[in-house]
Amino acid sequence: MRPLHGLILGLCFIMMLVFSTGCQSHIGGQTLPSGYYLDDDVQYFAPSSRNVLQNEAIKLQAEE
Repeated sequence: MRPLHGLILGLCFIMMLVFSTGCQSHIGGQTLPSGYYLDDDVQYFAPSSRNVLQNEAIKLQAEE
């Protein structure tokens, strides 16, 4: 009975490892994200004004 108990426990552990990892797939040349992409860390984007032309005009006026 003991070997069967160890086998079942081992299989449960392997299944836990398999289901806890995400998977990426390559379809049609694209790398698609895993099912856990919503849980990933958020990338940081430095704050800046959306109007780039206005920033350029302000810089040009400051140089004069």
